Amino acid sequence: MKGKVIVSKFWTRFFSVGKARAITIFPFIFLLEKSCKKETILLNHERIHIQQALELCILPFYLWYLVEFIYRFIRLQDFHQAYLHICFEREAYVHEKDFSYLRKRRYWSFLKYL
Repeated sequence: MKGKVIVSKFWTRFFSVGKARAITIFPFIFLLEKSCKKETILLNHERIHIQQALELCILPFYLWYLVEFIYRFIRLQDFHQAYLHICFEREAYVHEKDFSYLRKRRYWSFLKYL
């Protein structure tokens, strides 16, 4: 699934607490500005999150994401580092430049990044 791309400063800032240029809220990918539509790496990163959410039946993905973020924030005492260490983000960042990744990706691949 590719995700429906929506350009919205309001929703992107709202869902990301003003910290991201793009955010996935299944089945949508919200972008901060129209120019982000041309950023294939950014969109690929967000599409990896779409697949992760599908594998976890959507709501558990967001619960896991939040719990893991809180755990890592407590451990690292740094918002950005906590975000970068979430297993879902680690998988997406490692493979965001591989545009064939979603075709060959195995289910639950994010577990390798825990």
